Amino acid sequence: MPLLHIVILALVQGITEFLPISSSGHLILTWEAFDAMAWPVPEQSHSERLIIDVAVHVGTLFAVMAYFWRDLLEMIAGIVRSAAGKRDPGGRLAFHVVLATIPVVIAGFLLKDTVTLYLRDPTVIAGTTIGFGLLLFLGDRSGLTIRRLEHMSLGAVMTIGLAQVLALVPGTSRAGITMTAARFLGYERQEAARFSLLLAIPAILGAGTLAGLDLYESGNLRLGLDAALAAGLSFLAALAAIAAMMGWLRKATFTPFVLYRVLLG
Repeated sequence: MPLLHIVILALVQGITEFLPISSSGHLILTWEAFDAMAWPVPEQSHSERLIIDVAVHVGTLFAVMAYFWRDLLEMIAGIVRSAAGKRDPGGRLAFHVVLATIPVVIAGFLLKDTVTLYLRDPTVIAGTTIGFGLLLFLGDRSGLTIRRLEHMSLGAVMTIGLAQVLALVPGTSRAGITMTAARFLGYERQEAARFSLLLAIPAILGAGTLAGLDLYESGNLRLGLDAALAAGLSFLAALAAIAAMMGWLRKATFTPFVLYRVLLG
């Protein structure tokens, strides 16, 4: 695969995965652009695309785990303490992440073919990019800013988890819709983003596993410099994007992301 393609895909995935602007929509549009360009390079095969897809997902997964390593350690320690019968905030947070992930796992299993066949269309992406961007604006403006993750109820967890199912439609944005739901429920912007990004860990792990299985079935398990470069660049881009977004949300709103979505749509 051409080096420029790899660099662009890795940066697009890394930057957009955790921002509320839809990484899947951006990647589909990026591939559309590649296919439309009259570059003197052969079209990438399905297996080549899968290799890069798996690599960039691995990169972003390690980025979010690196940024939230303290939360992850607390969650792991909390699970151990909870198993011993002790109430623990880390264990409770881990339980909430798992519980909120269940709806999208079930829906993804049932609707995977439908999404692949009918919803990966630029017109659909345009509509969801604008529509859910405006919904994010409403949630951010109308939601209170008084709740933190330690205040999260099971009802709130399931509401955010069900909202995440909508992200199966390209352009919706998994990060965007979960942050929107959390803002409507009154969670602080940073806390909404924090829970959304923690939810990304099982979501990306699941998506990467499915892509890896598809790659295994294709019979092309080549792991070379292309995949390593893609993973490394997406890791750096995602880490920078997470840090920038969390810093921005300490003092400002989601409005710039909304404006970008409307313009892109």
